[in-house]
Amino acid sequence: MGSASSSYRVIYLDVDGRIQKVVFSRFCSPCDIKELFCSALGLPRNTNMSLLDSSGAMVSIDPTMPHNSERAFKINELKTEVTNRLAMLEKRVELEGMKVVEIEKCRNDIKKLREEMASRNNSNFLEESKKLTPRRDVPSYPKYMLSQQTIDALKRPAFDVWLWEANEMLSCLEHMYHDLGLVKDFNINPITLKRWLLCIHDNYRNNPFHNFRHCFCVTQMMYSMICLCSLQEKFTQVDILILMTAAVCHDLDHPGFNNMYQINARTELAVRYNDISPLENHHCAVAFQIFSQPDCNIFSTFDPEAFKQIRQGTITLILATDMARHGEILDSFKQKVDAFDYSDEEHVTCLKMVLIKCCDISNEVRPMEVAEPWVDCLLEEYFMQSDREKSEGLPVAPFMDREKVTKPTAQIGFIKFVLIPMFETVMKLFPQIEEAMVQPLRESRDRYEELKQIDDAMNEVQKKKSENLTMGGKKK
Repeated sequence: MGSASSSYRVIYLDVDGRIQKVVFSRFCSPCDIKELFCSALGLPRNTNMSLLDSSGAMVSIDPTMPHNSERAFKINELKTEVTNRLAMLEKRVELEGMKVVEIEKCRNDIKKLREEMASRNNSNFLEESKKLTPRRDVPSYPKYMLSQQTIDALKRPAFDVWLWEANEMLSCLEHMYHDLGLVKDFNINPITLKRWLLCIHDNYRNNPFHNFRHCFCVTQMMYSMICLCSLQEKFTQVDILILMTAAVCHDLDHPGFNNMYQINARTELAVRYNDISPLENHHCAVAFQIFSQPDCNIFSTFDPEAFKQIRQGTITLILATDMARHGEILDSFKQKVDAFDYSDEEHVTCLKMVLIKCCDISNEVRPMEVAEPWVDCLLEEYFMQSDREKSEGLPVAPFMDREKVTKPTAQIGFIKFVLIPMFETVMKLFPQIEEAMVQPLRESRDRYEELKQIDDAMNEVQKKKSENLTMGGKKK
């Protein structure tokens, strides 16, 4: 429950049956109070939050808004009704597996719901939340002062990406853009850079694998490759800007279900993009919807022709992350690598495509304690998909089936036939990556092969035990 005076504001909280008194300065904004609650509870800053008094009526944390029980009751009543009806719609979407026809029905129902609510209440609090504009202003994104140790570690592939909270990762990304000279060379407004990064963070979903930490992981690996391979001596700054920005944006709004699911389930994305890299096309679209917001457009100083180059380059790289194109892209690079020409635009574009592919699937380059949790995250996401595919009668890939795959079997073939051949090809151009990137891959392959041998041996023992028990039963 809340009360206000001219010098301070008191809020009483019921925490586990104990009344807690919290005093705020009158200069605290409602946003500050809400952020404090979110921090104390370990919740994201954009969490919707309500304060209720003992009667269940909503209390404003804004000292300028008087307490109004009748209005609060009506809002609560309306909120409950909306929540219940939206929950029903969400359940329908879940049960129908996001089929296009059902989505259209749900859209119509949601539209009717909005219109009905708008007619009953003139306030626009039901207006559609737009994730494409920053939901937090820059002051709520604290700038961490990175230590020299962190600054140095950021440039290495072995960087431990699990140690950092979201705001710390945002600060690290911001540092990379400054350190590479991109902010200075392209006259990027530092506040716009912050807002853009905040908006990027808010447009990654909370998937087990394809989430904001994965975005950070891929971008940090790109930054380390730029530093390790001295790419700024080979590429233009525009190329560096494209590499970094494509890495940041490459999985925006990933739904946690891959292209094969989208195509087989005939989802809205698959229909929209005609089954051609539906996810990657969606990531590009979301990226440039964000750039279309003036507050988030880090390219606002570019003339139309320069922006067109940045846009095309970024789209090309994000589309290259579709693993269905892996063979095509790597074969093209292999044909060029022995006589590589940095003055040939086609050669440079092909190299950039291979670089973002390397970074996107580079987890096994990192030390075992950093890499292995990512395998668990990926398998969790795979199993969620295969469970849904089974329930919907869709084809299930063996490498995603929880009844068929193990960590070693999931990783050995991928490391041996995808990662090592690609990184060894890049090594022809940049021998310096052998120690820092290729050797860890070889060690990871060997470790998983040893684990598989142990698993096979244990399975054989179990099989013999089972056979002996069966034979013993028959003799009786």
